[in-house]
Parts: sequence; structure tokens; C-alpha cells
Amino acid sequence: MYIPKPLFPGARVALLSPASAVPEERLQPALKLVKSLGLEPVTYPSCFYANRDGYFAANDAQRAQDINRAFADPGIDGIWCIRGGYGAHRLLPLLDRETICKNPKWFGGYSDVTALHTYLNQACGLETYHCTMPSTEPEPNEFTLGWLKKALFGGLSGALSNPGGQPAATLVPGTARGRLCGGNLSLLAASLGTPWEIDTAGKILFLEDIGEKTYRVDSMLTQLRNAGKLDSCAGILLGAWTDCVPEIPERTLTLTEIFSQLIVPAGKPAILDIACGHCPTTLSLPMGRMCRMDAGNCAIALEEA
Repeated sequence: MYIPKPLFPGARVALLSPASAVPEERLQPALKLVKSLGLEPVTYPSCFYANRDGYFAANDAQRAQDINRAFADPGIDGIWCIRGGYGAHRLLPLLDRETICKNPKWFGGYSDVTALHTYLNQACGLETYHCTMPSTEPEPNEFTLGWLKKALFGGLSGALSNPGGQPAATLVPGTARGRLCGGNLSLLAASLGTPWEIDTAGKILFLEDIGEKTYRVDSMLTQLRNAGKLDSCAGILLGAWTDCVPEIPERTLTLTEIFSQLIVPAGKPAILDIACGHCPTTLSLPMGRMCRMDAGNCAIALEEA
């Protein structure tokens, strides 16, 4: 796995939107955040609302071109997705793998960007960063900002820990070691059966989602289970499940019951309630990095890059 060079004060960072459009009023606050970190933002066409194509930031060709150009440009030090939304997985056939592999660099984002994390980790052997995004959280809180800076500038290793008063919990005890993979559950489920299918073999699988009814979480986890992804992984980390509520509260399974029925039988060490995902207080994760977990003690540690 190639570990990209950390960013540095004055680094030129490509901002682009591989999925949904950035509302016009959110662009300037996003640029302000990037500049406040000592970075020089370089906005690509997909950042501008005028270029939107329906619910996308731009058409597929333009959004893919932004990614390909950003990797190819030697004057760009890193690539930070400005937001998620929907549509990144439409770009996978259009990405220039050869150019990306020849020009590896820092890449960050989360949510729909999960499709790109999986592609870059597996097809290009590039470590990427599951982290907050400029137009989504232009004013991150102290906890989130601290972990973001580690992802951007180096130091993202050692123990991962939730903020005080927000404890993680054991779902299945045990220890495991493997490379981090995963991200947004809906994107991982959508990858199955494609050339870019998530490979969980021997890895630590991280899962989170937002805005899905509990039966949909059940369905997508079942899909991963039926595809052998839970049996083949080494361990499982479950993050935030923001606004994942039952369609009919009086006739449903809770998320904990769903996890107990679908994840526990795999017998892999599993930890609940990791502070990461679609939540204002979130960790940053290096996707592709070796990770150790002790689920019985809710302990997670990232190995040195």
C-alpha cells in the first residue's frame, strides 16, 4: 500500500465534487476552511453550482475529468472532495487508473466518496483518508478538526478514541489485525457484482450510513453477508448510523437486533458506536492502513504509516 506524502502549509489542494452539487452559498465557507488550515485551494469545475447536471455536480465526464486532471497535475499536492451526496460510483469506468497509479497523492473525503476510497485502495494500492469535507462541515468542532489535521498533515497513527462521554461498545469480543476498508454501507452494497467490488478478505471492515430505514440497513448488511464479505473479513467496526430510523416503529427490528442477527453469527470481533461517519463529531480514518482491534476492550490502534 502506497502511503502518500502528508500535506504541508502552502500545499495546493484540488477541491472537486465527484457526486452531488455544492450549493452556491457553501463554496466560500468551504474555501475559508481550507485556507484557515494553511492550504491553497484550487477549485475544479465540479465545485461550481452552475455546472450541475440534475442532482450531480457536473456530468459524469466532467467529474471524472476533474479527478484525472488533479492526479495528473504535478502542481497539485492533494485532492480533497468538497462534498459527497450521490454519484461517485458512476465515475469508476471513466477513471484513468494508469495516470493515478503513476501520480499517487493525498486523497480525502467520505460518504459517497466511499466508492473512490475502494477504487483507489484496491485498484491503485493508494492509502486514502476518510475525513470530513469542506462544504459539508465548514466549521468542524475541536475533536473533528484535531483528527482532520492528523489526516492532512501526518500523525494519524496509534490509538483511536471516541470523545469523552461517547463510549464505544463490544458487539463480539476478540482481537484482529488487518487493513482498514469500507465506509458507507450503501456504496459498499452497490459495489457487489462489479469490477470494483469491495474486497474484505483479512481486513478490518468499517461501516456507517445515514438516512436509511432500518429495513434498508438490514437488506444491505444481508447483501454483504450473502456475498461472503462478513465471513471473509478479520473484524468489523460500526460507526454512526445517523437518522437510520424504522419505517414503522411499532413493527421493526432495532439496529442492535439487526447487527446481532447478521454480524454476530460471523464470529468476527466487532465494535459498536465508533465516532465516525455522518456525525459532526467524527474521527478520520486512513483507509488501507494496517489496524489492530481488541473488541473486548473497545480498543483500536492504527499502525505507523
